[in-house]
Amino acid sequence: MSFAYPVMVPVALAVGLAAAWGFGRLSRVRGWRRVLPTVLFLVAVVFLLMGVGRPQATLGVPRTSGTVILAFDVSNSMAAPDVPPNRLAAAQAAAVAFVRSQPDTVDIGVVAFSQGALTTHAPGAARAETVDAINRLRVTGGTSLGNAILGSLTAIVGSPVTLPESGAAAPDLGYHGHATIVLLTDGEDTGGPDALAAAELAASAGVHIETVGVGTVEGVTVNIDGYQVATALDEELLAGIAAATGGSYHRAADAGALDAAYRGLDLRTTVEPSEVELTGAVVAFALLLLTAGALLTIHWSGRIL
Repeated sequence: MSFAYPVMVPVALAVGLAAAWGFGRLSRVRGWRRVLPTVLFLVAVVFLLMGVGRPQATLGVPRTSGTVILAFDVSNSMAAPDVPPNRLAAAQAAAVAFVRSQPDTVDIGVVAFSQGALTTHAPGAARAETVDAINRLRVTGGTSLGNAILGSLTAIVGSPVTLPESGAAAPDLGYHGHATIVLLTDGEDTGGPDALAAAELAASAGVHIETVGVGTVEGVTVNIDGYQVATALDEELLAGIAAATGGSYHRAADAGALDAAYRGLDLRTTVEPSEVELTGAVVAFALLLLTAGALLTIHWSGRIL
């Protein structure tokens, strides 16, 4: 414990010692029942003096902090209208609400992926820039969930991340237990690096992945370059990716469910040291002692003083 005005500590101790000495002498002469209310008043004064000194303590305060990467599937299938107005637009709207609700202790980045992955906004606390990056997303190309995860790890680590060659050791990415990847996709993987292997690489670095399935299991047919293509949600793959990192899968079959999925994301909570002022608690205790002394005086003598 520390004090903003430490000079009050010896003053409070002097008053406390005087109260203890006085209680010892008076209790022998007048009896402890007659002296106790006075002692309570004096002890209350001691705590009030300590309150004037503004005591502070360093406590571990739990707070949501760290890095969150919002990885958006921008493949052509995300234009499907089974989540009105379409999958991508619904995901964008819910993501914007999520970003605006996060404390500034959370750094948020944006990764767009189709066949490849691109960091469109580096992790940071600038919420307006994050929202702009989300709103600029447009659909194009196919879907590579493996590249989505590797691209998100690249944004977290700060250098390119790839899967090791067959038989080679996995790259050492360091430990990033503060980081979470939120993978927003309809879950139809159309090629690229193995998604589950990429998830295991994320897990080895302490990163967990929360997957959000945008769309319906039944799916719809979309028009891509003049062709009718059926697209549906691959929940099994998304659940497997999340489970590999200790994360969770969230189904978002409509806009309301998508909002609920964001609210249910398991983001990292850390305990950080913080200076907490204890003045209020000390003064409250002093007032309690004053009240107790007054009640005892009234009970035993029928008057306050």
